[in-house]
Amino acid sequence: MAPDPGLFRLRVSLRAVLGIGLAVTVCELAGLSLPASITGGLAALLALFTVGDPTVRGQAVTTALLPLAGFPVLALATALHGAPALRDASWLAVVFAGVYARRWGPRGHALGIFAFMMFFTTQFLHAVPGQLPQLFGAVALALTASSTVRFGAWCVERRTPLPAAPAPLDGRGLARPATRQAFQATAACAFALTAGQLISHDRWYWAVGTAWWIFVNTASRGETLVRGFRRVVGTVTGIVAGLLIAVPLHGAPAPTAALVAVCVFGIFYTAAPSYSWMMFFVTVMAGLLYGLLGVLHPGLLGLRLAETGAGALGAALAVALVLPITTHAVTDRWVERALHAVHGCTAEAADRLAGDDLADPAPRAGELEALLGRVRLALAPLVHPLNPMRARKERARQILALLDDCAREVRGLAAVAADPDASHDARLTAACGRVETAMETLVGAVPGRPATARPAAPGHHPGAEQALAHLHGLERALLALAAPLRGSRLMGA
Repeated sequence: MAPDPGLFRLRVSLRAVLGIGLAVTVCELAGLSLPASITGGLAALLALFTVGDPTVRGQAVTTALLPLAGFPVLALATALHGAPALRDASWLAVVFAGVYARRWGPRGHALGIFAFMMFFTTQFLHAVPGQLPQLFGAVALALTASSTVRFGAWCVERRTPLPAAPAPLDGRGLARPATRQAFQATAACAFALTAGQLISHDRWYWAVGTAWWIFVNTASRGETLVRGFRRVVGTVTGIVAGLLIAVPLHGAPAPTAALVAVCVFGIFYTAAPSYSWMMFFVTVMAGLLYGLLGVLHPGLLGLRLAETGAGALGAALAVALVLPITTHAVTDRWVERALHAVHGCTAEAADRLAGDDLADPAPRAGELEALLGRVRLALAPLVHPLNPMRARKERARQILALLDDCAREVRGLAAVAADPDASHDARLTAACGRVETAMETLVGAVPGRPATARPAAPGHHPGAEQALAHLHGLERALLALAAPLRGSRLMGA
């Protein structure tokens, strides 16, 4: 029931079903084995799910680079199949490199995930070196097929461009969150690997996979703990559904394929609004794939739950003990970046209204929307229903509500500025000055300057009246933010 403006999630989800279905069909028609076809399907899913560059060209480049990250890992993992100690050490090295690569933005993020999942896939399928040519062929065919759908037959982004993802939080050395998370994720996966092997000699890799994915798209201790909780909830409900759906099918090909397609749609459609729902569909799909491989039974699903718990525990211990990144530190930085985006959009809109045809607030407004999504993610631990700190929860909710108010006023201001008939009067300059003052109260001096009026501009105009209304609303929201933001400095988590 989450909002889906322009039916973007619906179209992307349907495209994923088509692209992955085509990838698996091509692998089957090529005469590849069932494990190879499953590998191809997972490669197509990862390419469609993780590649998130803001431009179609960037997406195509990242997709083309996936084999460069995945093939060496596939070869390494299969070669070390009979050497557990070297295999485990190599996988932890892949974990560290994969998380560290996130410092380079969406491309590094996608390549890191793909490399990790290629190692995971070899453990899932118990792949040996003799299968490597088929695995390489399946990945190549699947990426080609899914890319044909994504960039040719159904290029959703050409109609609705993706907003640019916010750049990762910066810093040097261990002050950089991506570097700290690389150590945290490696420690978590090392714990999960050890605990998982104590639970099961054959299915231990589920614990490692759990620990890894809990660290994806998180930046603080609180975010990671909430994500771990949601993963366990999604896994438990998915196991219950698997007992009712996957086990009775006994791997029957036609209904299993249909239900896998439903799960693929569910994974893509629910990923943005609900991590628990996404994990529900992932768990059901995993049970269906085990059914196809002929190894599914109720005990296996129970083992999956135990391994998930081990991975989640490893992640919780790592974020608490290994170079912890507090929630308030991350939140403060994302909120500050969002406020700078508010200022930048306001300045661009005011310049446009003052007659500067080169000024364009639309890109800044898109940047603000992306940053607000990251702020919501950062504040999620504080507004979570299980957070017992009521005062902190209320402050976090106030911050979110007031930032949403800022975004609404900025969107309205940008819309007015886009009107070629909108004009400007001296009151706009004064209002921009007050916005600048309110912004400096919150985050200190900010770059840029308020727009200045053209002397010949009319005194009153409907466009200017609307712009003034949005600027007054923005000023009120910024002034109201002062109190909860001062309190947020005490919200360590």
